[in-house]
Amino acid sequence: MRTPVLLLAGALQALATAAPWDGQPRWWLQVLALAVLVLLIDPHVRWPRDRLGDAHRPGRDTWCFALGWLTATFWWLFTAMNTYGGLPAVLAVLAVLALAGVLAVYYGLACALWARVATANRLVRAVVFAACWTGAELARGTWLTGFPWGAVGYAHVDGPLAVFAPWIGVYGLGFGAAVLAALLAGVFQGAVLLSKQTLATGVVLAILVPWLSFNAMTYEPTVRSGRLSVALLQGNIPQDEKFEPGLGVPLALNWYGEQARIASAALVVAPETAVPLLPHQLPEGYWDTLRRNFSSGGQALLVGIPMGNHDQGYTNSVLGLRPGLDLPYRYDKHHLVPFGEFIPPFFRWFTAMMNIPLGDFNRGSLTQPTFDWQGQRLAPHICYEDLFGEELAMRFADPALAPSIFVNVSNIGWFGDGVAIDQHLQIARMRALEFERPFLRATNTGATVI
Repeated sequence: MRTPVLLLAGALQALATAAPWDGQPRWWLQVLALAVLVLLIDPHVRWPRDRLGDAHRPGRDTWCFALGWLTATFWWLFTAMNTYGGLPAVLAVLAVLALAGVLAVYYGLACALWARVATANRLVRAVVFAACWTGAELARGTWLTGFPWGAVGYAHVDGPLAVFAPWIGVYGLGFGAAVLAALLAGVFQGAVLLSKQTLATGVVLAILVPWLSFNAMTYEPTVRSGRLSVALLQGNIPQDEKFEPGLGVPLALNWYGEQARIASAALVVAPETAVPLLPHQLPEGYWDTLRRNFSSGGQALLVGIPMGNHDQGYTNSVLGLRPGLDLPYRYDKHHLVPFGEFIPPFFRWFTAMMNIPLGDFNRGSLTQPTFDWQGQRLAPHICYEDLFGEELAMRFADPALAPSIFVNVSNIGWFGDGVAIDQHLQIARMRALEFERPFLRATNTGATVI
């Protein structure tokens, strides 16, 4: 009975980041789900049928919880591999489970450590649990290129902890949420074994949560730095047609070219690979027409396009056009997607089984210049690069050159019209809170937002 409860609690934690029925985060559900885990693995709680001396149980139970959580978080990888990639369904399911299972090991090891060092003091126990949990989150987000998608802090983008995002970031919010979950587990435990410590924990929670909520409602962000009119383009080109020469390619070229021409905003942003061909593959005059449209007047364009050649390699890039530029501005994606933009060693056999335009792209540098326009310093980044706030933060090393606006261009259509879009939206919202900067997102199929 224990394993189904753990898997279910993990799945509920996944729902807390972006519920499938409305795409909204629910911070309280995340805290509640993690509290269930803490209660079940707490070495100071003895459950019926627990085997004496089973030192491995906390690690195993946490692994089960994390497996349910991570699988329910990024199950949409199945869509990319099976629906658009043509990988057999069984292999696609196994690939998702394998990724979730490997990443779940971080949490299993962290909580196994916590169970060994946990003290009898409930408050200390809660803080140490949060430290171990956050260590696992950091490991998942950093090692092996990092894949922190669905970190628990994203569930709190609208919660009472959100007020602290500019100071402690998404991992700090996750730490705070883990403390709350462990304290709540202590209250559950105390409901059976009443004690002064239980009463004190309940009082702390009763005061802390309303206080945080009040601060979240009264928080005021930084002052604005001017006005900039923006047009964000979303072509809704079907993903299974997007790179097809006789289908999505001419449709994208015609639609984005026309919308860029007729837009009246000072800044026009088109999404990742909005132009799905290399510059030398474009119809004659296409790029020259775009450049002429933005070579004078009061408008600028940022557009996603692949760059490079066979000899020098290829990049996933954003080009910028504005008056006064002899050469287009260029941003090359730095944080590449494993299996999508580079193929890890020994896995080429796996990518060869899918009908997706995969390859090894070149990386751009970590700190590339901004695109300066009408008094704003625009910092482009591509797709899931907004998942790595620590890398975006490198752009603030020189305050005089720090971005005033972030611009994300994305193509998340690989994962269907589902919860992946909502999860990515919460990620971008968290970055806006952390950096106290506007975020512009232009995507091929959503969510295109300011």
